[in-house]
Amino acid sequence: MINRDREGIMKKHSREKFIAFKLFVSIIYLIIITILFVCSYRLFQEKNKIVPWSEVENVEDYTYIDISKMSEKFAYYKDTNVGIHFVIEEEDTGLWHTYLIAINENSYNKYKDIIDYTYDRIKDKPKPLRVYGYPVIVDEKVKALAIKNIKNFVPASNEVTITKDNYNKYLTNSYLDTTRPQKDKFNIVLCLTLFLLFTLIVLLISTISLKDNNYKKKSKGRKK
Repeated sequence: MINRDREGIMKKHSREKFIAFKLFVSIIYLIIITILFVCSYRLFQEKNKIVPWSEVENVEDYTYIDISKMSEKFAYYKDTNVGIHFVIEEEDTGLWHTYLIAINENSYNKYKDIIDYTYDRIKDKPKPLRVYGYPVIVDEKVKALAIKNIKNFVPASNEVTITKDNYNKYLTNSYLDTTRPQKDKFNIVLCLTLFLLFTLIVLLISTISLKDNNYKKKSKGRKK
């Protein structure tokens, strides 16, 4: 009788230690997941950060340009109905920069006021228009057309002779493609976090289930 009681106490003690161990592991998982979620969220924010055109580092950067003036299209992709336009972005200091953007010509009305103002078709200056997209490296055909047509857009007093040699200096080596929507970037840290979260849930469920079984066994023993 004494031996059975000792065995029962030892089994009970072992179960309690096992449950305590699993709870401890669950807490560790919870801490790790919290840290990973914070890191993952920061990485996610960093990768999805919208940067101004002047700070673009690669073609994966989602970026924007504040348009003050804009030309009619000087290049056109008929198969996609995409036109390439010159635009001017003005700084608060009064300095301005000339860039290239690609738009879907179906959205021309969005830019019409700025284009009309640029060509003196209207007198009231519209507010700068911020447009978003991804950089696309300029191909040789577009580059040649840009060099040929830039003089029709930039005022003669500010005109700089642009050639293939100095093209990147004045117009950069890419244009802003506004036809591409922003894409979310899923990272490995987030995948690992989700896996650990799933493991934690399974562990917690098994821990709760074990507690219920012990309770049922105790209840049956009391009834006997």
